[in-house]
Amino acid sequence: MLISAIVAISKNNVIGRDGHLPWHLSADLKRFKAITTGHSIILGRKNYDDIGRPLPNRTNYVLTRNANFEAPGCTVCNSLAQAVESAQSAGESECFIIGGAAVYREAMPLVKKMYVTRVESDVDGDVFFPEWGEGWRKVSEESFPADEKNDFPTVFEVWERD
Repeated sequence: MLISAIVAISKNNVIGRDGHLPWHLSADLKRFKAITTGHSIILGRKNYDDIGRPLPNRTNYVLTRNANFEAPGCTVCNSLAQAVESAQSAGESECFIIGGAAVYREAMPLVKKMYVTRVESDVDGDVFFPEWGEGWRKVSEESFPADEKNDFPTVFEVWERD
């Protein structure tokens, strides 16, 4: 099973502010939906709380240390390893790490593909994307200007490593 990460990152490495995304990027949300639909997603409890519901047409694995946490329509896991194993056992071909920062940090050694939206601006925030590690190569990129539905210009990138 391929383990991928999908994330939007500002020039100054911000991915969140006050428990939410610090921008509105309609094109990024559409890309996220198109890439992750039909697959498994792994997200942290805070990220789940921000979204407020399971994302449709995906198997949602929510990570938390709270043994009593409930997320109707999701599979609650107490470790990244448990979520990855569950997705693999279910026959998943590509599983997506969707955040937040602690989940990205723990998962990065396992991630072989990254779908990155570069937000072409410095943005105020309090959550940052972790170091990627070694051996990445960019396999595609596509640029988009800011407009009435997208707060900032963006670049969609895909990265892979062996």
